[in-house]
Order: sequence, then structure tokens, then C-alpha cells
Amino acid sequence: MTPILASVIITTVLSDLKHLFQLICSCLSSAFTKEGLVPMDIRQLKYFLTVAEEGLVTKAAARLHITQSPLSQQIIILEKELGTPLFLRTKKQLYLTEAGKVLKRRAEQILELDKTAINEVRDTAQGIKGKLAIGIINSSGRLLLPEIIREYKQTYPNISFDLQQGDTDHILELLDSHLLDISCVRLPVNNFLYNIVPVPSENMIMAALPESVDMRGEHLSLLALKDKPLLVQRRYISSVTVFFRQNNLEPNILCTSDEIIPLLTWAFSGLGIAIVPEFAAALLTGSSLIVRRLLQPNDTGSSALVWRKNETLPAKTAHFIDLFKEHIRAVN
Repeated sequence: MTPILASVIITTVLSDLKHLFQLICSCLSSAFTKEGLVPMDIRQLKYFLTVAEEGLVTKAAARLHITQSPLSQQIIILEKELGTPLFLRTKKQLYLTEAGKVLKRRAEQILELDKTAINEVRDTAQGIKGKLAIGIINSSGRLLLPEIIREYKQTYPNISFDLQQGDTDHILELLDSHLLDISCVRLPVNNFLYNIVPVPSENMIMAALPESVDMRGEHLSLLALKDKPLLVQRRYISSVTVFFRQNNLEPNILCTSDEIIPLLTWAFSGLGIAIVPEFAAALLTGSSLIVRRLLQPNDTGSSALVWRKNETLPAKTAHFIDLFKEHIRAVN
């Protein structure tokens, strides 16, 4: 494809996209007014978001490289069109109303879709570059294995990564909104909506200072820790508690957390024994913490790499999925 033809394609498609997103904005605004569609456009959304982020019209105007007066007028016009105040105004700050918070959330999604669409068009005409947006839950260590990322970067050196972290519900919401390309989430999920590649469960490990527990042997049962203060990643709370109660005991759980690093930090401080996924051992290179695999209980939780069904995947996303599948086959 010649540069001139590529330029023509981009210009034509971007023009169509502009009209498309103006229509989306209009449809969005109709939820706030009884008078029909409101001609809200991408520029107005950008102005609104900048004011919402800065909290002051003066700062927002400077960031947008425009004067304060037309920016204030645009916000006032937008509020009149929507029929509701978007900001609570004080002498020092602007604060979003509840309606403003709703518009901010939706506007962020629309502008992100706008940017994504433009990037996809340019990638098609000029070659692959951009970002791969990946959603991860707090314990999805297998998804981020260095060998997968390293091999991927060899094929797509101009691709960077945007990682969004949260619980499964939040990650799926971002995926459904097309703000993520792929995600690693906890099962079960709706297999009518998503393609699914299950991830093998990981062993639990304990990490502790040498003086905290008898470290003889390469493996331990959780029963060996029955009197010890435990620092447990939240995904393991149920299985740890059930295991102890099956043995007529109550676990001494000092702390729970979705994040691994705080638990390891507390263990390093001698406050207790961390119960975390096996991939966390890679974080302990050079640490004085001793790691042992726990024989019991077995982790029954499972996760998966998922992406939206019935969509044509960009090459950057499809290649990552292929690499991930190859790795899963190799470890099974």
C-alpha cells in the first residue's frame, strides 16, 4: 500500500469515525434530557473531562490552550443541553454532581473508544504498533510470565503494555466496554460471551523467616502452621479455613490481602507466615525469607485468559493468545 493511498484511507475512515462518535455522544446525552437528542460532540466531552480532572476552569483552560471564557461557556451550554448541573461550584473548586460523575464515566469510555478506533485504523494502514491492554486479577501471575512477554516483544517490538488490575467483575466490565483487549479472571465466567483458555491452578507456598517455623524438608502441610500467625492472600481464605476446620482447628489468620507484596513485607518483618501463590517465589530472590510448598490443602480456585467472542482480533492480540496457549500446553 502506497503512503498516499494509506493517507486517503485513514482520512476517510477517521471522518466516518468522527460522525459515528458524535452519534454515540448524542445517544448518550438523550438519557439525561426529555427533549430528544442533544448535539454533544467529542470536543465538548474533552472539555468537560479536563475541567472535571483539574477542578478549576483556569487550570483546564491552560491545559487545553484556550482562554477561560469560551471554556466556561461550553460547560454552561453542555449543562443546559443536558438539563442538569454537572458541577457544584465553590470559590476555590469545582466538584462533580452525581449526574456529572455519570457523564464523566461514560465520557471516558467514549473517548477511549475513539482513541482505540483511530489507532486500529492507523495500525491497519501503517503497520502494527500501539498498546496491548490486559486486565489482570491480583493473583494472575501465570499471565505475566517473562518468557511469554519476551517472545511476544521479539515479534512486536513496537507494542507496549497497559495493565489494569482489579477483581473479576471490574475487569470484565472493562473488557465488555472494549477498554481491554484480553483479561485474566477467576472462573466461572459466561462462555456465551467470552472465549476461554483455562489456566492451571498454582500450588500454595508459605514464606517466612527461618526462625518462624521448622523448615526441614521441601514441603509442608498447613497443619505444621496451626499455631502460627498467618498472612493469607484473600483467594486462599476459604480453602485454608475449610482445611483447618476439617481437622477440628481454627486458623490463626493475622492478615488478609488481595496484594502479595504487603503479605511478604509483613513476613519479612517477622509478623507471621505468608500464604501466597507459587509464582510469588520469583519475587523473593535474594530475600532472607524461606519458601516451602504446601502439600495441603490443594488450591481449588481456577482462572482463565478470556476475550470477547464474535470479534475479529487485531494481530497483536491474536499473537499473544497463541503464545499463551502454547505455554499452557507445554506446562500441562
